[in-house]
Amino acid sequence: MSGGHAHGVPPAGQRRALAVVLGISSAILAAEVAGAFLAGSLALLADAGHMLSDVAGLGLALTAAVLAARPATDERTWGYLRAEVLAAAAQAAVLLAVGGFVVAEAIRRLVQPPVVEPGVMAVFGVIALAGNAVSVLVLSRVRDGNLNTRTAMLEVASDALGAGAVLAAAAVIALTGWMRADPVASLLIGVLIIPRTWKLLREAVGVLMEATPKGVDLAAVRAHILAVDHVHGVHDLHASAVATNLPVLTAHVVVDDSCFHDRHLPGLLDQLQQCLAGHFDVEHSTFQFEPASHAAHEHAAHP
Repeated sequence: MSGGHAHGVPPAGQRRALAVVLGISSAILAAEVAGAFLAGSLALLADAGHMLSDVAGLGLALTAAVLAARPATDERTWGYLRAEVLAAAAQAAVLLAVGGFVVAEAIRRLVQPPVVEPGVMAVFGVIALAGNAVSVLVLSRVRDGNLNTRTAMLEVASDALGAGAVLAAAAVIALTGWMRADPVASLLIGVLIIPRTWKLLREAVGVLMEATPKGVDLAAVRAHILAVDHVHGVHDLHASAVATNLPVLTAHVVVDDSCFHDRHLPGLLDQLQQCLAGHFDVEHSTFQFEPASHAAHEHAAHP
């Protein structure tokens, strides 16, 4: 017996927002690559590298959002909802590689700083900052964002900070002539990328490994189920997430034998589903009811 079958398909607004941000990010990428070569700036090149990973990641996110909207089939009973988690994991892996490269190159340039053009840096830094500000505004208007939209927001927000670092480095070089400001800004961009990306990667891997979703305390769930009248025990209790906005829970619930004859089961099912939805925000749950007398025939159960 189960309930709450509404699947977490990304709404059209999320797909439109991702498409708009993808277009803006692609334009910023082209501008920063040109600016990096014109100015000889690692900070601009680092931010362009970050933008390249963003463009690839946003392309994956948009593709995943489109796939997630496709209906479920007999072969794929959840449709393509998990595509958004796979895309987020791929984005995070690429961002980690970019962050590592930027940090290594920044350290090398701290030892041997090249000459850069602060005026050109400033122009392209302003372009990048303005574009990322628009992207943040677009994504901030998306309600109930999933892991993809949250990843995209993180990416453009860190890009905006990176553009700010580029502008700050350009100002320092213009005012003092200290060329190491460029690799210092690059190092800052790399430091911005790595910790946040590691957190995202862990979250995506957690979903793929079917870890218990955050906010679902299985000990508390068990206690709530056992507190329901006629319930003797609960086993094979599992919680995972198909996608970031779709936690699911299954359990075997042992009840009085009489419940199978006096029509208590429909009421018990309603109680359990309402409890999970109200206390733990789990809308999709599946329960297998078992009579207490069946315990001797039950296989070795999971906790």
